[in-house]
Amino acid sequence: MQDCIFCKIIKKEIPCEKVYEDETVLAFLDINPVNLGHTLVVPKKHFENIYDIEENEVTHLIKIAKKISIALKKMGADGTNITINNGKAAGQVIPHFHTHVIPRSVEDNLPLWPAKKPKEGELKEVAKKIISML
Repeated sequence: MQDCIFCKIIKKEIPCEKVYEDETVLAFLDINPVNLGHTLVVPKKHFENIYDIEENEVTHLIKIAKKISIALKKMGADGTNITINNGKAAGQVIPHFHTHVIPRSVEDNLPLWPAKKPKEGELKEVAKKIISML
């Protein structure tokens, strides 16, 4: 995609702090990190989101996200969040599939999403709907 910032980074038209690269993915540090070490893992082929990406591509990308997560843990992270946002409603800003690997510290005081208490029987009904769509 011509105006995609991640495609431009992949083509080396825009510099990045690369931490990993192979024939399928590029991983680089986020320029607006949640915590230092926040890494983006991006497929080199352009896919807009999880709905478009091929299974073999996303499988490889998750394997690399795991490797980076392990590296961040070795560097001292207490844990990591591995996050994928799909669509604007879910917080996707760049329309190129990617995953965030975010190092976490027990002291970083970053909020997690708030839980919503379901109504009686609501979980069972939603589970049935999901199953019917699979």
